Amino acid sequence: MGIKKCAVGIDLGGTKIALGTVDDQGRLLELLRFDTETRGGYSAVLNQVVTGVEHLKGASGISMSGIGIGVAGQVDPGTGAVVFAPNLDWHNVPLQAELQKACAIPVVVTNDVRAALWGEWLFGAGQGAGDLLCIFIGTGIGGGIVCGGRVLEGCSNTAGEIGHITVDLRGPPCNCGNRGCMEALAGGWAIARRAHEGVKADPVFGSAILKMAGGKVEDITARTVVQAFHAGDALALEIIDEVTEALAAGVAALVNAINPCQIILGGGIIEGMPEMVLRIDQGVRRRALSAATGRLAISAAKLGNEAGIIGAAALAMNTF
Repeated sequence: MGIKKCAVGIDLGGTKIALGTVDDQGRLLELLRFDTETRGGYSAVLNQVVTGVEHLKGASGISMSGIGIGVAGQVDPGTGAVVFAPNLDWHNVPLQAELQKACAIPVVVTNDVRAALWGEWLFGAGQGAGDLLCIFIGTGIGGGIVCGGRVLEGCSNTAGEIGHITVDLRGPPCNCGNRGCMEALAGGWAIARRAHEGVKADPVFGSAILKMAGGKVEDITARTVVQAFHAGDALALEIIDEVTEALAAGVAALVNAINPCQIILGGGIIEGMPEMVLRIDQGVRRRALSAATGRLAISAAKLGNEAGIIGAAALAMNTF
């Protein structure tokens, strides 16, 4: 039996660390998950990652080409340092250099959403696409772009901040400081905010959503709204219609700008409402230039929660 060519993929977030061994066919051979020890600071989290990698490296019958790690933050493309990771409270930490030294294996660090893009592009719904747009709609909205068979990084490695395109000049404030961003209208936190406003403005109209949240407005989440939508609640239907229109407008602008052959939609909101893929597709085709949508396919992501792990490993194999 031959030696399998593999890499370690790591999805590093503020609450969970998931890492696994991935082969060159995109198969996840072994998976580990830990709660992130954020209270111990950067060194404690680094030790968790190193411990996990050493466990995976100990498996027999594999040849480990490198480590890929996706972090929810801004990454310096030259050094692999994490410039800022808000959920981890990291500022300018030399993650690539220190992990490479500790594990004695090449390391590449990228943004977590771009890691998921690599996974979907090479081993998920986007296989074979040369011009691809991935959009992940969860608490926030992020994405990645493949153009001419290359993942776009941009001048300062921030290409793919899709959630912060403006879709409403007079829209609600966004966490980035702008107003009317697609994320401020359609991200999970924005859906929850809109539901809070609706329930407070008309408690009778919002009674079903409030009941699902145990009677506490502050406990209403995007998940609550999705559940109420599936139950046929009028306020939830109204909110999801607004969300869909905002997403369709933002995606249509991107379609006109970069003319992808394929769009992949993923993230928690899409996983909870798979029917939204068709609704966004229809909205994009109403709004975008017909020349840009003639060959366009819009589909759901395939890899789910494993996209970041598989993608980070794919990036490592591609790099090393």
